Amino acid sequence: MYIHPLNAWESEPEVIEFIRKNAFGSLISMADGRPWATHLPLVLDQNPNGQAVLHGHLAKANAQWKQLPENEDVLVLFQGPHAYISSSWYNHENVPTWNYLAVHIYGKIRMIEGEELMHHLKTLVNIYEQGRPNRVQVETMSEAYVESQIRALVGIEISITEVQASAKLSQNRDEVNYQNIITKLEESELPMDQQVAAEMRKRRP
Repeated sequence: MYIHPLNAWESEPEVIEFIRKNAFGSLISMADGRPWATHLPLVLDQNPNGQAVLHGHLAKANAQWKQLPENEDVLVLFQGPHAYISSSWYNHENVPTWNYLAVHIYGKIRMIEGEELMHHLKTLVNIYEQGRPNRVQVETMSEAYVESQIRALVGIEISITEVQASAKLSQNRDEVNYQNIITKLEESELPMDQQVAAEMRKRRP
């Protein structure tokens, strides 16, 4: 991913929080000589050796996993809020642009099954059922039902080898124009515009 030096996002705690908040990612690899993407929830975790990993699952009917040799390089994209920035908000002539937050993760993939796959499913469900009334847990489902569902899944674990993170948030603007952009975004009725404004305020209160 191209990252302008001003937009390089190097705060590891912030990037970790971003991945966990925007965990519905895109898994990209090659299949039949073409790029192939699957959209899926992923869990950021550590393996028993303390290495950072992502784990998730695909439908067994999805052809992507069949063309993923063990230890194959894959790319995972996580995208956060983004917003159109009108140049009418500046006090000088310029062109419109787009502000956004995005993280790309490269890693080595392997298939998981048995207890590892069960750990993934329990963790995933527990994360998203947290705080919900009548919460669901894999542990309370019948063993026969869980087994029938697992047969339709392929578990994956991605050992993270590289993280690229970009927070393009008008860092190249002076204070007056930067604050003008925040004001205009906060006036918008679009939730993502307001989220981008909040991210900009974090960086320049």
